[in-house]
Amino acid sequence: MDIAALRENNPEHWMKATAIRALTLDAVAAANSGHSGMPMGMADVATVLFEKHLKFDVSNPQWPDRDRFILSAGHGSMLIYSLLYLMGDKQVTLDQVKNFRQMGALTAGHPENFLIDAVETTTGPLGQGIANSVGFAMAEEIQRAQYGRKLVDHNTYVIAGDGCLMEGISQEAIGLAGRHSLGNLIVFWDNNNITIDGTVELSDRTNQVQRFKASGWHVQEIDGHDPEAIDAAIVAAKKTKKPSMIACKTHIAIGHAAQDTSKGHGALTDADQLAAAKAAYGWPGAAFEVPADIKAQWEAIGTRGAAEREAWEARFAEASKQKQDRFNRAYALDAPNKLSATIKALKKQISEQQPKVATRKSSEMALAAINPIMPETVGGSADLTGSNNTKTSDLGVFDTDNRKGRYIYWGIREHGMASAMNGMALHGGIRPYGGTFFCFTDYARPAMRLAALSKIPTVFVMTHDSIGVGEDGPTHQPVEHLAICRATPNTYVFRPADTVETAESWELALSSKETPSVLALTRQNLPTVRTEHKLANLTSKGAYVLAEAEGKRQVILIATGSEVSTALDAKALLEAEGIGTRVVSMPCMELFAEQDEAYRRKVLPAGAAVRVGIEAAVRQGWDQWLLGERAKPGKSDFVGMDRFGASAPAGELFEKFGITAANVADKVKALL
Repeated sequence: MDIAALRENNPEHWMKATAIRALTLDAVAAANSGHSGMPMGMADVATVLFEKHLKFDVSNPQWPDRDRFILSAGHGSMLIYSLLYLMGDKQVTLDQVKNFRQMGALTAGHPENFLIDAVETTTGPLGQGIANSVGFAMAEEIQRAQYGRKLVDHNTYVIAGDGCLMEGISQEAIGLAGRHSLGNLIVFWDNNNITIDGTVELSDRTNQVQRFKASGWHVQEIDGHDPEAIDAAIVAAKKTKKPSMIACKTHIAIGHAAQDTSKGHGALTDADQLAAAKAAYGWPGAAFEVPADIKAQWEAIGTRGAAEREAWEARFAEASKQKQDRFNRAYALDAPNKLSATIKALKKQISEQQPKVATRKSSEMALAAINPIMPETVGGSADLTGSNNTKTSDLGVFDTDNRKGRYIYWGIREHGMASAMNGMALHGGIRPYGGTFFCFTDYARPAMRLAALSKIPTVFVMTHDSIGVGEDGPTHQPVEHLAICRATPNTYVFRPADTVETAESWELALSSKETPSVLALTRQNLPTVRTEHKLANLTSKGAYVLAEAEGKRQVILIATGSEVSTALDAKALLEAEGIGTRVVSMPCMELFAEQDEAYRRKVLPAGAAVRVGIEAAVRQGWDQWLLGERAKPGKSDFVGMDRFGASAPAGELFEKFGITAANVADKVKALL
C-alpha cells in the first residue's frame, strides 16, 4: 500500500481520515487495550460518509429524522469515538478519548447506546449490529408510511466486518432485508481478509458478493481507501430500491507495521511502531493533538446537518397537533392514556365470564384490545403465528406493497427476529413484540441479553412454556429457560396464571421504558383464577395473595402460571383436613423483589408456616422465596422439574413428574 500516493492524491481528505487513525492509535496505546486495525482501515469510508452523506447534527444527535449509523464491528469503537470527538460532540470530549476503556468513561470498550446519545445501538457481539439494522430500516419504512415522507425519510448505514458476516445471524438479517427490499439500508463491508486467528481463508471461503446478490441486495465492489470511489458508491446505493452492500477492500491497520496481519486487529501499543506509522501518515503533533485546521473541518462536518434538522422541525411544526402528539408520545415511550382503562375493561369481562383458555390465547385477547389503541406496536412471529397467537386482525402484514402493515412474518429466524426487534426499539417510535416457543429462547438468547443490557423494552412472547407442550417431547419442553431468563439482569419475566394476569402483564410490558419483558405462556387451557375483579394491577407487585387461609395459616403455596390452579386445588385438599393454606400467585419475581420489605413480608410473612413453591420448571431462582424472606429453616420444599420432560399427553406428564395437587398436599403434610 503506497501511503505517499494516498496522501498526495487527496491531501485534505487524507488528513481528515488520518485524524481518526491517529486518535485511535493514541487511545489504544494509552489504554494498553483495544482494537486499532478496523478504525484505521475504515477511516476513509467513515470520513466520506460523514462529510458528504450522513444526515446528522452533532448538536442534536437524537433528532428523530437523522440517518442512523451502526458500527456492527463494535470492537472498532474508537472509530465512532474519534468521529464524535472530532465533530464536537458534547459527551465525547478529549478527556473521554484519553480515558478510553477506563472505569467511569463513556468511551467503553464496545459502543453502548445508553452511555452516549449518538451511539445508536450497543454492539460488540459480532453480527448483532447488522441484524439490528434490519429493524432500524423496517421501523423507518413503517413510520414513513404512518407519518409521511415529510417527517420520516432517512437511511441506515452499517459498517460490518468479516466476523459479522461469518456469524450465522448475518444470513438471517441479510435474507430478511433482501426479502423486504429495504432500500434505505446500506452496509459497508470492511473486506480486509483478517480475523484474530489469521486470514479469513483459515475458516471461510464464502463469496460474500455473490451471497448478498443471491439474497436480493444491490452490491458494489470498491477500493475502500479511494474517497471518490466511496462517494460514488454511496450515491449509487441511495438510488436503488434494494438494500445495498458496498464491499470495501481495505487494509487493516493501514500504514502500520502490523498492516494486513492478525496482529493489526488488536491493540497496537509499540511506541516506535506508532511513531513510524504517524510519520508515514505525515501526521504532526504529540499524542491526542489534532491540528486546529483539521479539527475545524471536522466540526463543520458535525454541524452540516443542522439546516436539514431545522427544516424538519419546521415541517413537524406544520403537522396536525394530533400527529405531533402521537409522534412525540411514541418516541417518548409513553403508553396511551387509554391503555389502563382498556386493560381494566378486559379484566372485568374476563372475571365475569371466567373462560378456560391457554394463556397464549389470553395474550391474543389482550393484544386485540391493545393494538388498535397503540399504533406504534409492531408484532410478529418466527414462523409460529398460529401457535404464538401474536397476530390480531387490525395489524395488516408488513410487505413490499404494504409498509403500513404492522405484522412481520420473520420466518424461522429466532435470533434475527429478536435482534431486529431490538433495532426497531432503538430506532424509536416503535413498540416491537415477537413470538416463538419458549424453548427457542436458546436461539434468541444473545439478542435478549443485549435488549436487557441496552435498556430497551422489547417484548418477547414465548409460548408453550413447560412440559404442558405434551407430545412434542423434551426437545420442545422448556425446563431451564425460566431460570435462564430470570438470571438475566434488567429483565421482567412474566408467567401469568390466567387471562387477567396476562392482560396485566401486557400493560406492564408496554409501559416499560428501559426493561425488556419475557411473557411465558401456556399451550394448555387454564381456568380463570382471578374471579374477583380488581381495578389495581396486582401483577405490578410481582406477587400477591390470591387466596387466604380459611383457618389458622399453616401453609403458604407459591406458584406461577399454570401451576397456580394446581396450588388452588392443593389448598382445597389441605383445607378439607383443617390445614389453613394461603396461595400466593407470583407472576413476576423481579417485580416482587423490587417491592419494599413491608409488602414482601405481608405476602410472605415470617414465621413457622410451611412454604412450597410450585412451577413446572427447575428450582433455580426459587430459594430466595422458599428459604429467604424470613422463612423457617427446614420448612420448605419445591414441586417442579429436575430433568428433561418426555413425549406424552400433557396431563400424563404432570402426573408422571408429580406436579399435581395431591403431591403438593403430600409434600406439605410431610413438612408439618
